[in-house]
Amino acid sequence: MPRSILDAVRAGHWDFEPRPCSQITFKPTEALPGSHEKLEILCERVRSGLPLWHPEDRRYYASR
Repeated sequence: MPRSILDAVRAGHWDFEPRPCSQITFKPTEALPGSHEKLEILCERVRSGLPLWHPEDRRYYASR
């Protein structure tokens, strides 16, 4: 079983979904969408096998 989307792609599993996890397993981010900081956080989530998006991630420039 692949641990992350990167492992799944390498193994040819194109229908991979991260295992369900509690939202408290990983923290939401205040980083602006499209910013270098946000991209780094998303990359780390992928490497860790976490879902890409957290429901409480900042989604808009003026949202906070």
